Amino acid sequence: MKVLLLGATGLLGHNVLRHLMDEGHRVVALVRRAGGIQLPVTDASQQVQTVEGSLLDYDTLSCAAEGCDAIINCAGTTDMSLRRYEDFLPVNRDLCAMLVRVMEERNIRVLVHTSTVNTIGYGTAEQPADESAPMRPPFAGSFYADSKREGEKIVLEAAQRWPEWHLVVINPGYMLGPWDVKPSSGQMLLAARGRRLMLAPKGGKAFVHVDDVAQAVVAALDHGQNGHRYLAVSRQGMLSVRQLYELQAEVLGKRQRVWTVPNGLLLAAGKIGDALRACGVRTQLSTRNVRQLTVREYYDNRHALEDLGMPETPIAQAIADFNEWINSKR
Repeated sequence: MKVLLLGATGLLGHNVLRHLMDEGHRVVALVRRAGGIQLPVTDASQQVQTVEGSLLDYDTLSCAAEGCDAIINCAGTTDMSLRRYEDFLPVNRDLCAMLVRVMEERNIRVLVHTSTVNTIGYGTAEQPADESAPMRPPFAGSFYADSKREGEKIVLEAAQRWPEWHLVVINPGYMLGPWDVKPSSGQMLLAARGRRLMLAPKGGKAFVHVDDVAQAVVAALDHGQNGHRYLAVSRQGMLSVRQLYELQAEVLGKRQRVWTVPNGLLLAAGKIGDALRACGVRTQLSTRNVRQLTVREYYDNRHALEDLGMPETPIAQAIADFNEWINSKR
């Protein structure tokens, strides 16, 4: 296929681009600047074309999509320090409407849209949630998750209008692994790396190797069902933050003590962040954000395994791959 890839400079985007290249697809990567892609795409000039411009400019988006057979959207606004819900909407919601319009205009029938696991309600260790679980607090009320849910809604409504199309939504967990250029989610690992003592919240995340998600995204070009969502998570990755830090210390062969922060203290810190944000200070610390660190998340990934053939790489390997990649850049 000839695939328009959005978000190619991010963690997931880099890994998706690598798999698209490996499988012989031709790729048009719409990026702010070509230098943002760190994969050696110059050796594959006939396979990868970079187009510079804003993905929120409709004319640029439409021109980039000309001649494409499919679109993969890995773009997203994830900055938790943003103070207004409206700041998340252009990329996380409005871009989805633009993509559906481009597909109608350019006669493109395939879209793989990446969202987040947190638009789906988390379950328990005994009863993990599948894709049918309704969104739950504290993620319902999160600016990021709510905006991603609105984007999903647009894609899924288009799938109902166009049953002959192939529109698939991927709901990844907390991705870890190589090519975390900014870094983004890898900041959680960097925060604890090399420290003898680390504080951790009681809650956790659905951690997953980014390469597993990338393989599911590329597989969704041909597999999966129109109008369906797929939880791209690992059954081994339902860890508390403390367990993640302890696992990283083990992988790196370091000694580290991890102390758990009581929820009450964490929420008190969130209120301090609320006050700072009210004064115009840009910080990720807020009650809205820290509440997400007080819960454990458990999900059922069987549909991604069965329909998309998603692998399940051990989280220890994701940690090792991230640290190896970071070390290679220093």
